[in-house]
Amino acid sequence: QVQLAESGGGLVQAGESLKLACARSGPIYRPYAMAWFRQTPGNEREWVAAINWNSGYSEYAGSAKGRFTISRDNAKNILYLEMTTLRSEDTAVYYCAFKWGTLDINKSEYSYWGRGTQVTVST
Repeated sequence: QVQLAESGGGLVQAGESLKLACARSGPIYRPYAMAWFRQTPGNEREWVAAINWNSGYSEYAGSAKGRFTISRDNAKNILYLEMTTLRSEDTAVYYCAFKWGTLDINKSEYSYWGRGTQVTVST
């Protein structure tokens, strides 16, 4: 059973940066991908960025491109999301997610989820 635990959320000012982390535990027996999604009250969970763990190949949603960087630490089994130039519209609960195989932008393809970490950007 894969388990995910996010950390690093908090309250920041617009224009500031924040780095989220997601620690993965549990057995791994084939290639996998991980992703970050975010959700605001009353809205669908939206994809932010994803990475194929072995190759490091990543993709970004338009809202994240150029401002956010997804990365991983193979030795520590930690996924990161470095967010810069934060805006009020980035305020959301951020979730990390796990799927076997290659990355996907659809949340329904991900089998395991963390509990989320709140990011609040004030103006």
